[in-house]
Amino acid sequence: MTAFLCTGGAGFIGSGFVHRLLARDETDTVTVLDALTYAGNRANLPDDPRCTLVEGSVCDAALVDELVAGCDVVVHFAAESHNDNSLNDPSPFIQTNIVGTFTLLEAVRRHGKRLHHVSTDEVYGDLELDDPNRFTPTTPYNPSSPYSASKAASDHLVRAWVRSFGIHATLSNCSNNYGPRQHVEKFIPRQVTGIIDGVRPKLYGAGLNVRDWIHVDDHNDAVLDIIERGRPGTTYLIGADGEMDNKSVIELILELMGEPADAYDHVNDRAGHDLRYAIDASLLRDELGWRPRYTSFRDGLAATIDWYRGNEDWWRPTKAATEAKYAAKGQ
Repeated sequence: MTAFLCTGGAGFIGSGFVHRLLARDETDTVTVLDALTYAGNRANLPDDPRCTLVEGSVCDAALVDELVAGCDVVVHFAAESHNDNSLNDPSPFIQTNIVGTFTLLEAVRRHGKRLHHVSTDEVYGDLELDDPNRFTPTTPYNPSSPYSASKAASDHLVRAWVRSFGIHATLSNCSNNYGPRQHVEKFIPRQVTGIIDGVRPKLYGAGLNVRDWIHVDDHNDAVLDIIERGRPGTTYLIGADGEMDNKSVIELILELMGEPADAYDHVNDRAGHDLRYAIDASLLRDELGWRPRYTSFRDGLAATIDWYRGNEDWWRPTKAATEAKYAAKGQ
């Protein structure tokens, strides 16, 4: 029996982890610490007595200390994570992603707990569209937005606490996730739910920007493998060889939903829009034997569309407000 503390566990990826964790071992328990901001949702969590939700901030030192003291393993998902929002107001990103991580690290150090820190490939900046290389654990950091800079800072803090204080921690940087329970402000669910409502998708710029897509369940299975068998102090990159440009993603969504592939509109590109992300997950695959279940992006996307079609009661309450914010920016 292992007692987990999952920060940000009511969000998209964190809640997916909670579902995978409780399904994997019937003896494990999980306490979720979540501030329940716009991206956190009680409805994301399983109805399971082994899952306890504590509403609060990862920056609350007294609360964090109490929860860390009572667990065996800390999994740190809590983060502000939307690039557009970080351009409009960077301050929550500095607080949650940097101060929150520091607060958690100090509690982990005091109580000698195991920590896994979840991060993003955006800390590496971007690659040229014709660059054959991919991000590796030794790729220099080159963040390009307040969001990615704050996540880069949190990664550096974790590594510093490993080296300076000897905490038992691992890190992972993952490519773009998709799947059930992702907030409708994000690229794929925004297009899918818009099409359900009869609204034409909107594509930033020419849509040539490339992302490396991975299903959220594959990401979380990798995190569980790293927690169980990863080497302390090691960074593992998580990716499923899912590179695709945004234009092709929108066209595939339209096709899978029975619409003409060209039934979308172009809007002005986002400031600082990274060109391409691509993950080399060789270390994870070779050392830990992890493999994605969704080897076909098309199959994973079809399953995701089915989920949003079948769960309108989950996403409908936030759809109108999200679209109003985009409309105000002409997007």
